[in-house]
Amino acid sequence: MKRKIELFMVLFLLIGAIVASWKLSELSASVADVQKDTNEEVVIVIDPGHGGEDPGKVGVNDALEKDINLQIAQKLKPLLEAEGIKIVMTREDDEVPNDNRQDLQERVKMINDTNPSIVVCIHQNSFQDADVKGAQVFYYTGSEISEKAAQILQEEFKAMDTSNAREIKANDSYYILRKTEVPAVIVECGFLSNYEEAEKLVTEEYQDKIASAICSGIIKWLDK
Repeated sequence: MKRKIELFMVLFLLIGAIVASWKLSELSASVADVQKDTNEEVVIVIDPGHGGEDPGKVGVNDALEKDINLQIAQKLKPLLEAEGIKIVMTREDDEVPNDNRQDLQERVKMINDTNPSIVVCIHQNSFQDADVKGAQVFYYTGSEISEKAAQILQEEFKAMDTSNAREIKANDSYYILRKTEVPAVIVECGFLSNYEEAEKLVTEEYQDKIASAICSGIIKWLDK
């Protein structure tokens, strides 16, 4: 009788070990599937600000912000696509609604419908003091995940230009930041009111550097 009980206990433990092993294997496979699906579904929206009848800022060199925004966005898109990320652009040309509010509403709807990992809004800055320069990243006030993305991007800009002492800045008034339901940052790539920076911002070489810095920052943020 004792022998039978011992054999039963051994069999019971063996079956339990097999079941536990099977469940662990199943869980590992499920986690792998989720990770695979997540990697395949990484989507980022790039939002080149302004467009159409809205030029945005006008540089001291007469450069239009809307043009520079789109040019940088078009350089950024293939860099991120090369990393296996799906890119959605809120505009790929200069055709946007003439009504600025309608334009912003349509962009926000596209962003929310797409539900990306993050939206990166490309803009250029301007200030009354022509000496002010440097790329700066804005994020929605209170959004820790957006703040983290902004910080990483700002560090990339500082690495690109060691003279850049600007810091990230929270904002709760920008329409895109307020209305989007996903992490969002506004990247002000430079000041069109600064003569030196305005001249650099219209060159392909400098736009390539900016696009590369943004791409590197986004990849690092996704890896966190």
